[in-house]
Amino acid sequence: MTIDKDPTAIANSVALSTATDMGGLRQAQDQTGLMGDSIAAMVSRLAPHLLQSSDIPGHGEAGSYAHNQHQLNCRLCEEAGTLHQITGEQRYADFAADLLSRYADCYLGLGFQQARNTNPAGRIFHQILNENMWLLSMSIGYGCIKHSLTPERRSHIETQLLRPVVEMMTQHYAHHFGTIHNHGLWSVAAVGICGLVIGDDNYVAQAVDGLQGDRTSGGYLAEIGQLFAPSGYYIEGPYYHRFAIRPLLIFAEALHTHRPELDIYNVSGQRIGATIKALLSLVYPDGRLPALNDASLSMGIQDDGLLIAASVYNARYGDDPAVHALARQQAQVWVHPTGLALAASADQLVGNAPPFWPSAQLSEGPNGDKGAQGFLRARAADGDISQVSMNYGQHGMDHGHFDTLGINLFNRGGESLREYGFARWLNVEPKFGGRYLPENKSWARQTLAHNGVVVDRRSQNDGDQIRADGVHGQSHFFVGSGPVQAMSAFANEHYPGVGMQRTVLMIEHEVLSTPLLVDLYRLSSDVEHDYDYALQYSGQICDTSADYQPNLDQWSVLGEAHGYQHLMGMAQASITEPTRLTWLQGQRFNTWLSAADQGELVFAQLGGNDPSFNLRRESTLLLRQRGSTHLFASAFETHGFFDEPTERCWGGRGELDEIRIIGHDDTASVIELRGKRLHLIVMISNRPDVKSDSVNEVHFNGRDYRWTGFFACQE
Repeated sequence: MTIDKDPTAIANSVALSTATDMGGLRQAQDQTGLMGDSIAAMVSRLAPHLLQSSDIPGHGEAGSYAHNQHQLNCRLCEEAGTLHQITGEQRYADFAADLLSRYADCYLGLGFQQARNTNPAGRIFHQILNENMWLLSMSIGYGCIKHSLTPERRSHIETQLLRPVVEMMTQHYAHHFGTIHNHGLWSVAAVGICGLVIGDDNYVAQAVDGLQGDRTSGGYLAEIGQLFAPSGYYIEGPYYHRFAIRPLLIFAEALHTHRPELDIYNVSGQRIGATIKALLSLVYPDGRLPALNDASLSMGIQDDGLLIAASVYNARYGDDPAVHALARQQAQVWVHPTGLALAASADQLVGNAPPFWPSAQLSEGPNGDKGAQGFLRARAADGDISQVSMNYGQHGMDHGHFDTLGINLFNRGGESLREYGFARWLNVEPKFGGRYLPENKSWARQTLAHNGVVVDRRSQNDGDQIRADGVHGQSHFFVGSGPVQAMSAFANEHYPGVGMQRTVLMIEHEVLSTPLLVDLYRLSSDVEHDYDYALQYSGQICDTSADYQPNLDQWSVLGEAHGYQHLMGMAQASITEPTRLTWLQGQRFNTWLSAADQGELVFAQLGGNDPSFNLRRESTLLLRQRGSTHLFASAFETHGFFDEPTERCWGGRGELDEIRIIGHDDTASVIELRGKRLHLIVMISNRPDVKSDSVNEVHFNGRDYRWTGFFACQE
């Protein structure tokens, strides 16, 4: 490798670190291991682009050639600058300088894009969110090569490009700058990084403190204190958490280096460390994030936000074996000095076992008093990790779904109880410009699209976001260790006159190959309602005890609104006794046991009223019952194995035979599980004031049931 300039002579103008900090990366560039491999991958990505100048197109729709090329250009600029710092090769600086100069030549002449949604339009992109992302990367690239440019060229780039972008954000769109939202976080990080690079303290102050300078109405410090709960949970959910954490941490690193007096990593009780840990610990064993609220089903640990998060956590908050295992699973690290120690630790690991995070309850709200998200995790004897999640927190602002008390279940490599995520084909220009589709509101956000209970065929809070943002769930209890784990929560403000309580238990037992999920969903009201217990699943139904009648001639939609207009009824069954239903999903079988002894079971498929074919064809089960105070009791068992190539199949029938309700009232719920080799009595306290040492006693069907604490599981 030819070095055109002594790397130690490169000026300390780098946005995220100093030239001295880059020494470890220079040593790692030709070595084997995660960091060497990550640098080599960056070199390979950039290599074909160095052969010619990158195109700078005009305006374009989201997902269009122009949109994608502008996004590529800013990434190339950042990576070229980074590689110049690592290698000292002038060709990287020349490439970045050419991009910056040519954008400076044309930026002010582009005019503003046409706005495509409620977000303000930029000069390059259809929304200024993308322009902020672009500015952040371009500023990093500029900071890495600034020392190599003549004063005249610096002036041209700063006065015709960087400053005009900042002024657009802070003046023309002052009302949007630093709003408490992921868009606001990107804007303050971009302006702050740019200010550090060009040496404008006013820009930095506006970014850190907000335009009003009060650190409350806007700005980076306000974002930290208001978007992220003390537990670290991010209000909009994991998908937008990984998106928001990228600017959060990039700017944090810059401030840590250039504004050490802020002590940024200890702000708000180390809120940044908490939110990194919260995000990393949400990851499914297969590396994907749960699709809670608006979210892609495929987003996971290869995202830049999670790569940066792992490196920063390891460097600023200490070693964690789970983070080392995550980096090994990612098979790359952030090319930054913070990634060096993490790469070295991950290189020492043997095997690629995913990290096992402990069960956790993550509080929501700036003060941790707006409900929570619960996550129970258990590991089977063969090492497979099961995770059940339950939402009893906030709505999630404009990306929230009406799914309080909704659950999802992951085991054996996939979701058994599924989330739909968002209705959007991101950056697919022919699909509504890659933006959110109308079906995101009419289906994906509706209560029916989740694993929960719909009351009177209407979504929670009547599908009103403003009303939903004003209420939240309440934790009842959480026990995240031992062979029987459980969490319980209330949601009493989401349907007028209806109280809701959901309790889920994850039970490990020697006769079960996978931990068992028991679900008790209790509703209470003074008057009767129609209750639909909805389950989202994927696979082929193999066996059921329900005597269903298929609709062979025509499938009709199940209603006119709140998501029912998109579900088509394929079959239905009258329920007269507890039900069993098994479906094959990939290589495993899932069995649902229901204690319901009356009502109707509806087999439905998504796709009704979808003239543009925007929705995926997925399956739903609806257990319909009518009552006032009512308990849905279910158990979910994953079992067996099927391998089509070798034509092997075993364990197609589960261990459990039935679940029955012994009784329930305001004090407690008691259910019974019977199987071929197990018999369990599960007792749950319904008292809002229950504590770990509370003595509970109820009398059902001529028998007394007594236990201490939140729950008990007896054989």
